Amino acid sequence: MPGVNLQALLALFCFLLCLLLARAIMNIQRGKWPGSPTWVLYLRTLLGFLFAAAITFAFYAFAGIDILHR
Repeated sequence: MPGVNLQALLALFCFLLCLLLARAIMNIQRGKWPGSPTWVLYLRTLLGFLFAAAITFAFYAFAGIDILHR
């Protein structure tokens, strides 16, 4: 499998994890799931890094640049 295709799949996986994590954060904030404001801050930080990774992988995949096998 070409590296660019692997990057595109990785970007898609990261984005799906972002959606799952955002849903978890909202459930904690609404009180459906247990958690503290510190936990929500940690998860939001993780969400930001994960979203940045998804954007980076997708950008380089669409540009055709393989950054995984350098």
